[in-house]
Amino acid sequence: MALLVEPKQIVVPGEVLADDVDYLPGQYTYRSDKKIIAKRTGVVDIQGRAIKLIPLSGRYLPRIDDKIVVKIVDITMNGWLMDINSAYGAMLNSKDIPRFVRKGEDLTQYYDVGDYLRVRIFNVTSQNVVDVTMKEPGLQKLEGGRVIKINPHKVPRVIGKQGSMVTLIKEKTQCNITVGQNGVVWLKGPTLESEVQAVCAIKKIEAEAHLEGLTERMTIFLAEAQ
Repeated sequence: MALLVEPKQIVVPGEVLADDVDYLPGQYTYRSDKKIIAKRTGVVDIQGRAIKLIPLSGRYLPRIDDKIVVKIVDITMNGWLMDINSAYGAMLNSKDIPRFVRKGEDLTQYYDVGDYLRVRIFNVTSQNVVDVTMKEPGLQKLEGGRVIKINPHKVPRVIGKQGSMVTLIKEKTQCNITVGQNGVVWLKGPTLESEVQAVCAIKKIEAEAHLEGLTERMTIFLAEAQ
């Protein structure tokens, strides 16, 4: 079988990844005759016979059941409008928070403009509006701390297999960290120094996500930073 690239190789749009019908085009690739071709710049990810790309950049595309970190930007009569780090807008209806809200009640007593929340997407409409909920354990207002943004396509590497990478950062920095699937990360530590250390670790993962041996390098990096 004519596989022309290796896992974690960086490719550009139009580059031929494979020349064999036994391979299947995955995300950000397409087939032309026997060839599988890259649609955009990204890192090759081969899973069985499927070849897909992990983009090196790009906006977040909302998906149902994603848990994301959002910022409230406006308040309506029925709920809160929020920035989800996407071209899409999002709405949290007052009926989708874990408290009973009376009609006409002042919504700022619950959440106000500028607040950050962890929410789950339960609907994406054809008009590009995202509906979210907080009626689940772990979905909450995120108070204090700081917020950073990373490439949403690098989120799986920051989290790691079964949460291994983010757990490593939490243990070494003693920070509470919430990574949204939309590339927005909230963190809060016992000291300013610990928060800065966690930010540096996350940014290092983002920059080196396509390289081999990332877990080992992060273990050394965090040990040296202490």
